Amino acid sequence: MGCVGSTNHVTTTEHGTPPGVSPTATWRLHPQVSLRDESFGALAYHYGNRRLIFLKSPELVALVRSLDTFASLDQALDATVPPAQHETYRRALERLRRSEIVCAD
Repeated sequence: MGCVGSTNHVTTTEHGTPPGVSPTATWRLHPQVSLRDESFGALAYHYGNRRLIFLKSPELVALVRSLDTFASLDQALDATVPPAQHETYRRALERLRRSEIVCAD
């Protein structure tokens, strides 16, 4: 498993969505995670598993912060990310989900 900024390949389903990323589920920041804004984006610290993750894009930080205001991941992406970048952000969110930074309900 790679980190959020990793170049490790993430497998996708036939629809282009990484496994585990449900486009119709409601997503949110994990309740045990705190975000601290930084010039490069943000630091995400999980108090339960003690992981520290670098979010290297202000746009990704904005998406993560707003996830719970949308009924689905698709709606969040449509509102905050240009369509050509949806798959890139889906892969980043799958990595964040595996690191328990975000979760889907």
